[in-house]
Amino acid sequence: MMSRREDFTEMALGLVSAQSFPAIVGIADHMLKSSGVTLVGYEKIGGGHCTAIVRGNVADVRLAVQEGAERAEQFGQKLSTLVVPRPMPNLEVVLPIGNRLAQLATGRGHSKLSNQAVGLLETRGFPAMVGAADAMLKAADVVLAAYETIGAGLCTAIVRGSVANVAMALDVGMVEAERIGELHAVMLVPRPLEDLDQTLPLASCWIEEMQPLKIPLAVKETQKETVALPELTQEMKELTIPNGDRALPESAQLDAKPFEIEQSALMQPQPEEVQMDVEAEDRSDSSEPSSSKPARPSHRRRDRRKP
Repeated sequence: MMSRREDFTEMALGLVSAQSFPAIVGIADHMLKSSGVTLVGYEKIGGGHCTAIVRGNVADVRLAVQEGAERAEQFGQKLSTLVVPRPMPNLEVVLPIGNRLAQLATGRGHSKLSNQAVGLLETRGFPAMVGAADAMLKAADVVLAAYETIGAGLCTAIVRGSVANVAMALDVGMVEAERIGELHAVMLVPRPLEDLDQTLPLASCWIEEMQPLKIPLAVKETQKETVALPELTQEMKELTIPNGDRALPESAQLDAKPFEIEQSALMQPQPEEVQMDVEAEDRSDSSEPSSSKPARPSHRRRDRRKP
């Protein structure tokens, strides 16, 4: 247990509550820029009540909550604040704080609207919010990132773009919201930090998710160009010349003479075959008288069998 407590002795949680979503976003932005804390996220409990939750060491959290309270007074918000110096792990696990920290660690994907100014326009009533959002999109070069509802009929349209375009869009949106219904709050964040950008609601169409790399299974290889070799071409020409027109080289002629001698030697009958012929001739001659037909030498029989 002591080792688990030691990990949280220098950590603290800070909570600041307001009754407007644009107001709590502006308070959170001021808290992040005034001290080194991390914005865990927002908790909406209905009735227009929103709470910004920050996390860091004890000194930074105390400073951030103090700065947030001063900014809320400037907005005319009735709020409540709280600093928890050394929260137990059980507290962070049960509350949605642990889930928010896990989401911040894994990330939600790269947004196409990062590093752009944020404009928030809150109305009481959904038609007034839709009409104001349409007027803002037609008046300036901004995009509708998302919308947020916090109860009590409060709806917030969130637009992104350059600082000048967002400021122009908010001016037109306020006029349209007052014409249709009730305008509740307006907020412009010119340079939002990454922590604030990650905690703002964002429509799925603006999130760039990582896609798997597609590798083609069949890879077509281009045929390489052939290179002509002069020596190989000359040899091919010599091979295509007819036999009558082609003369053997001297080395080939020298090698051909032993081949002819060996071939003539192969044409001569083997001694065993000659022996068998002589014996057959002797048997045929033994039936006749010896005086009538003399025996013939074997070499004459050998010469006669030559082709």
